[in-house]
Amino acid sequence: MEFVEINAGRFYLRALRADDRIDDRQAIVEGFADPESRRWLSHLDVSDLDRAEAYIVRRAQGWAEETRFSWAVAEPTTGDLLGEVLLKEVDLAAGTAEAGCWTHPSARGRGMATEALGAVLRFGFGALGLKEIVYKHSPGNEASARVAAKLGFTVVTETDERIVLVLRND
Repeated sequence: MEFVEINAGRFYLRALRADDRIDDRQAIVEGFADPESRRWLSHLDVSDLDRAEAYIVRRAQGWAEETRFSWAVAEPTTGDLLGEVLLKEVDLAAGTAEAGCWTHPSARGRGMATEALGAVLRFGFGALGLKEIVYKHSPGNEASARVAAKLGFTVVTETDERIVLVLRND
């Protein structure tokens, strides 16, 4: 599938980039180096510009394979990367996916993740025809819990390691 840009109100959702016009690599490294991000996203190693570039390439491959649809959340006037929102584990035949997001430390506390992910959920249900989107976060990740609650996700299971929520398009 070709990449789809989304106007998400205060934010612009575009492809992650590393080219001569826009280079998101440094912002990605900063985002994943932040202690709060490392706490919740410790399974991802995006610690230098080469790894950030590989991260961007994997995101483009996800679109091509129709298994992961990822958007850079950008400030609309500068194009600066503020975070990322995505649908992963996409199964178009079954109509299911998992939503995810991360926010650059400089962009936290402005409702960006909720607004941008809300636009992606509408895209998933509308354009992709998804029936169910799951959202997972660790207990104690209050920011993720707030995003999920504001978007209408409901808890399906809760363990000491993971909270699983779901949103259905009935």
